[in-house]
This record gives sequence, structure tokens and C-alpha cells, in this order.
Amino acid sequence: MGPPELATSDRRHSLSPGFARRYRVALRFPSIALSVVLWLVLALLLIVPILLFLITAISPRLLSQGTQWFTLSNFHTAFTGFFARGLVNSLWLSSVCAVLALAISLGLAWGVQRTNLIGRRAYPVAVWALLLMPSFLVAEGWEYLLQPHGVLNQFGIPTGVADHLFFGPMGVVFVDTMTIVPFAYMAVSVSLANLGSEFEDAARVHGAGRWRTARVVLPILAPAMLSALAIGFAETISDFGVASTLAASSHFPVATYNLFQAVDSNPSNFGVASAISWVLVASAAIPIAIQARALRGRSYAVLSGRTRQPVRRRLGVRGQVLGTAAVCGLFILALGAPITGAVVASLLKGFGTNFSAHAFTLANYRLVFNGTAGLAGPLLYSTRLAVIAASITAVLGLVVARVMTAKGSGALGKLMDLVLIGSVALPGIVLGAGYIFAYNLPLASNLGLAIYGTTPLLAIGYLATSLPGQSRLMVGPVSQLQDSLLDAARVHGARSFSAWRRAALPILSRLLLWAWLLTFAKTLLELPVSQLLFPPGNATAAVAINDFVGTSAHYGEATAMSVVAMAEMFGVILIGLALFRWLAPRGWQRIGGFVDV
Repeated sequence: MGPPELATSDRRHSLSPGFARRYRVALRFPSIALSVVLWLVLALLLIVPILLFLITAISPRLLSQGTQWFTLSNFHTAFTGFFARGLVNSLWLSSVCAVLALAISLGLAWGVQRTNLIGRRAYPVAVWALLLMPSFLVAEGWEYLLQPHGVLNQFGIPTGVADHLFFGPMGVVFVDTMTIVPFAYMAVSVSLANLGSEFEDAARVHGAGRWRTARVVLPILAPAMLSALAIGFAETISDFGVASTLAASSHFPVATYNLFQAVDSNPSNFGVASAISWVLVASAAIPIAIQARALRGRSYAVLSGRTRQPVRRRLGVRGQVLGTAAVCGLFILALGAPITGAVVASLLKGFGTNFSAHAFTLANYRLVFNGTAGLAGPLLYSTRLAVIAASITAVLGLVVARVMTAKGSGALGKLMDLVLIGSVALPGIVLGAGYIFAYNLPLASNLGLAIYGTTPLLAIGYLATSLPGQSRLMVGPVSQLQDSLLDAARVHGARSFSAWRRAALPILSRLLLWAWLLTFAKTLLELPVSQLLFPPGNATAAVAINDFVGTSAHYGEATAMSVVAMAEMFGVILIGLALFRWLAPRGWQRIGGFVDV
């Protein structure tokens, strides 16, 4: 009998080609099956609803929405009259807000990353808080302050000029700019922190002053600055919160609210809504294309083994006073004023009416839970859906990230990544309109997907809005997970799931926690998808607040509901972080793939 390795080789060569092929397929079957399931999920969540909805603009008859196989009449309607005015307003509004947010974020990032500004460690936390604040609550908080018979008027502070300026284009620009500052800040702050001091030192050695030094440094930050502009433009043009509150009450039409009106009309005008969606999706891609064009063929590599850690500039008394005042003023305008407006309004008796009594009361909070409007029901309903969406997103997002970063993912992995990136830039109002259209077709009922107008469809909509972003968030940390960790667990007798639980879960625990918390916070007060998909008789918290703010009968309850919802959103985040610190094993807290604030 020959050596074992020769015997093994003889047996391997004795296998027929067909058996060897079937053996390889059997080994890869679990991964193939998982990829098929994931692509099916992505198709039902994102690809099919959006494609069917967009096709309606050019071929209504294909989906039984008209008599024409091909037409451009829907685009003609979208580019004329009231709808065209909304598109033009959205384009210039998004451009102005993106530029303003970039300028603000550059100053904030420089103060936090490059100086000894007082309170610099607390400012990133405030940025996160502003990121989580729904834009419609920021707009409504300012409305509580400045509207006739509002908070300031109740205390004898005249708001004539501010009222006139705020309830118009300037107010919309202001609120939208405040809400996209966190996105721009996150884009530029990391690049500024990683930029070594040698470039500034070289400029100063050659006699450059403060402004000429800035002209040397800023071009090096071009990728981050262009990214901030692209993100700011896309976030503003897809915003529905400000569009449905401040812009609507100011009679300032924007594209997202026009799209909602086209879908919400009776009968629904899906063709025009689809044409507007084409413009919104294409507009979001414009700054990304400009960014790629501007960076093509240029190198911005500045990190090397010789990169020196930048020395923080020590500000004098005047610099500290001016810098601290500017940053505090920013967060007072972005967070403090709208939150104060909502809290004070919720405590005033008869707020929003001609009755001008300054008596404080908790009656509005009692009405939230016991009033005739029944606002406690929408809050509980949204809480349950937020928990479900956050739990599914955290698990499914991890699976998607693992499949995308696995060895051998190849072209399918890149295609999945492209689908997710495109979905992140997809306006929520377009996604909601696509769900209304696609899942109301007879085809959906014939396939057993008769879920139109139900809670499951709303939950699926929430999952579709949260999964792309969270999956992309997880790709970086998951890609750093070495297969040797799982192999070592299997060597010690652990099965596949047990190996993940013992070897991977401790490393990814903080990442999963943050994915769950961020999804919960975003879903609890999500507005565009909720406004279009909530089942009859089951309004969500955001829809209930938005609807009752416009009615004098339940105005006080709506203001109190805003405060309760914000308190729950931030309270759940704080409780989740505290429980992780108290209950998670020490080893889990020392390692992880996400930075804890």
C-alpha cells in the first residue's frame, strides 16, 4: 500500500468530472442560496417597486395606467406650471443650502479638530443630536416660536420682521441648512483631522499669512468638500419634512411636496408623480457626477509614514470668546430654539389661539395619553414598528455586509453595493410612492402580495429606507473581520452559528448596537414613507403630529406629542448605551468595530 498522500491523490483522480462538479456545487450551495434570498429581498424591497413606478411616466399602458405605450406628456406636465415651479425651487434651494452647510461645517470642523476651543469634545455629540432630529420637528419648533400668537408673542416679544422673513424662502433655506450641517460636518471633519500639519508649516515658512495658508490647505480637502456638497444637495432635494410643514404653510412649493400631492390627489396622478421622481433621482446624481469629474486624474493622497500629527492652535481670549459664541449660537439656532419652542408651547394653556394667558400647565401632556385625539396610540404604534424595523435591519444588514465582503463575491457583490448606494440617495417620498403604486397593482395580488394599505407594507417600507444605509455602515467593520477567527472557533468544535456568536459577535457588538439605535431613532419619527403608507385608522406618530399641528382643536396635544416623541427617541439611545456599558462583558466593551460617543 502506497503512502497516504498518493492514495488520496489516486482517489481524487478517480472521481468523475460530473461528481466533482456536483461536489463543488454542494459545498457552495449555502452561500449560493443565501445570495439568492438576499437578491430576492432587495428586489421586493427596492428594485421592483421603484422600477415599476418610474416606468409609469413613459409607458402608462404597460401597467394599465393609461392608453399610451410611450409618451412624454407626463414630463411636459412636470415641467410646466405649478410643478415646474416646485422643481426650480428645489434645485436652487438645494444648491444654496449645500454651499451654506459646507461653509458652516468647515468652520466647526476646524474649531473642533485644529484648536483648543472650549467644549470641543461636546460639539460632536451635539452634531449627532442634530442628525437624529427629524427636519419637520425642527421646522415646527421654530414655527411655535415665531407664528402669530406663538411663544414669543405670548411673552410680549414682537416677531413682526422675523415672522415675515421666516415664513418664506429664507426660512426654508435656514431650516434646511441647519438640518444638513451634520452630513457636511461628518464628511469634512475626518479629512481635516487626518491632514498633517506639514502643509500649513510649509506655507508659513514661505511667509504665507492666515488666508494664504487656507488657500493652500483647502484644495487638499477637495474630495471631502465635494462629498459634503453632494450629500448636502441630495439630502435637501429629497427632504419632505420641511417641505410638508414650513414650505407648505409659506406657500413655497418644492418638488417632494408636489410629488406627494400628485399621489395623494383623487384620483392619483401616478404619471406626473413618476416624472417628478425621475427628476429627483437624476438631480441627486448630478453632484455625484460633478464630484467624480472634478477628481478624475488627480491625486489627493496626503497620508504617509511622515505625516505629522497637527498641533492644535491655542486660541487667545478673543478667539475663545468668538469661537465659542459662534458654535454655541449655531447649536442654539439648530437645536436649542426649536426644542425650546416645542417645550414651552406644550406647557402653555390655550397655545395657538387668541387666548394670551401665560399660565403653565401639564394639561396638554395628559391629553396626549387621555385626550380625544388619541395620540398615545400612534406613539405606541410607531414604537412597535421602530423596534421591529431596527431588529430586522441590524440582523439583515449584517448578513448583507458579510455577503458583500466575502471572498469570491465578485461582480454580484459589486452590483449589490451599487444597488445599496443608489438606494441611499433615493428620496423617501419616491420610495413610498413606488410602494403605493407597485403593491396596489393586480400583479401583486396575483402573486399573493395583497399587503397594500396594511401594517406589513409600512414595516417593509421602513426596512427599505433603513437597510441600505445601515448595510453600507457595516461594510467597513465587517470587512476587517478575519476569517481566521471563525476558523479557530470551528477548530475548537463550534458550528457555523456558534462560531459567529463566540468569535464575531463580541467584535461587532457595538456596531450592531449603534445600527439598532440609529434605525430606531430614524424610524420612530419617519415622515415621508409614513405619510404615504400608513394604514387607514393607524396613523404613525409623525403623521399624527404633522396632521394635528394644523388643527386648532388639538394643537396643544400635538405640541406635547412632539416633546414626548423627542424624549423617547433620545431616551432610548441613552438607555441602550447605558445597558451596554452595564451588562455587556468587559471584553465586548474593549473591542468593537464602531466608535462609541
